[in-house]
Amino acid sequence: MANKRLKRTGMPSDLCERLNKYQIVSCQDFLSLSPLELMRLTGQSLQKVFTLVKTVSAACAPKMVTALDMKTARRSQPSKAFFPTSLIGLDELLHGGLACGTLTEVTGPSGCGKTQFCIMLSVLATLPIDMGGLNGAVIYIDTESAFSAERLVEIARNRFPEYFSSEQNLIEMTRRIHLSRELTCLDVLKRVESLEDDIIMNGVRLIIVDSVASVVRKEFDTRLQGNLLERSNLLCREAAMLKFLAEEFSIPIILTNQITTRLSQDYTGLSQLNTGAGVAPMTADSGVNLDEHSGYTTAALGNTWSHSVNTRLIMQYLDYHRRQVIVAKSPLAPFAAFVFTIQKAGLVLQGQSGQSNPSIEGTDPGLQPIQVRSLFSAGSSQLLPSLPLGSNIADVSTGRPTFDLSKSSNCFESLAPGKMQSTLQKEKGHREKLPSRFK
Repeated sequence: MANKRLKRTGMPSDLCERLNKYQIVSCQDFLSLSPLELMRLTGQSLQKVFTLVKTVSAACAPKMVTALDMKTARRSQPSKAFFPTSLIGLDELLHGGLACGTLTEVTGPSGCGKTQFCIMLSVLATLPIDMGGLNGAVIYIDTESAFSAERLVEIARNRFPEYFSSEQNLIEMTRRIHLSRELTCLDVLKRVESLEDDIIMNGVRLIIVDSVASVVRKEFDTRLQGNLLERSNLLCREAAMLKFLAEEFSIPIILTNQITTRLSQDYTGLSQLNTGAGVAPMTADSGVNLDEHSGYTTAALGNTWSHSVNTRLIMQYLDYHRRQVIVAKSPLAPFAAFVFTIQKAGLVLQGQSGQSNPSIEGTDPGLQPIQVRSLFSAGSSQLLPSLPLGSNIADVSTGRPTFDLSKSSNCFESLAPGKMQSTLQKEKGHREKLPSRFK
């Protein structure tokens, strides 16, 4: 609440403009100054300064509400309570969709559908309320240059063909999505700090940051002393500002995260725990060597960040076409998993109405193992066993082939067990001829 702008506290506009010249724009900036400093900057008497301090303090102080007030407000304005994702099974489990006024994190390996999900939600937020949308604008903060306007239009036309058959509706939808590309931690922080004015001016109903981890992990090497603490402070500051915006304007905020590897001896136990909940089991076929017990893949940014978000959705691979979204953390829903595919219309749940096997059996959301994509399956020398040799692997979002296996036959022949062994023997012979310092 301390980040609230002075212009929204009832302070006279001429005083706000005068203070703005000294870069005093928020309640925190104003209340951090002494009465003498405020007298000098505002040109007001001491008594009037005390009156201004009381006004600003009352405006930024959290208001106490009862549970009945919250329940009544949600019933009277259901569109401001939840944001439906259009994935029926997931929405039913979450009591209507992503909760407004909260932070929702979507984490998973690269290419698993996080950005596709964010683009799909951008389309949904611009729709009229009677179509399940929020009838508002979207601020999309892109830190990886992954946003695609072409993919946005493709999802819109294929998911809602009748509504977006009108060119006017399509143009209006694209105008309502405001994209910001921020490639450094400082740029992201400044953008987040300036969001309040944009929300008011543009009628923003959804904020997306894709992704939080990208810039942070590039700029902070946690192996260096002090970097981990500095990174945690930055993330806590961003999370606090985003939570304020979500609560103040009753809007959902979506954040994407990346994955990391944790060293642990309890990997097998976590895998067995999740198997009973309908989550894809972690086995050697998943590309993970369970015999080594060296570690497992989980959400990045650590435990402090895990507690900063209200809801955590984890996306992981099942095979080369199917993915799984796991409700790993939610104040409203039990631990559950859904299977989905990525199509021209965006994310589509599989099975009967996207049914899931909800379970209260889960692990710490900060330790939840995530299954990643692996090109090789255990005990097999064949690449991509689920696809016939010579078939194309297509980009799901565009339908264009990324490479042709038939053109790489020489590469596959070199992977045959006999030839691989012969190659290793030749390499060993060459190494024996080298001086010891080169071995």
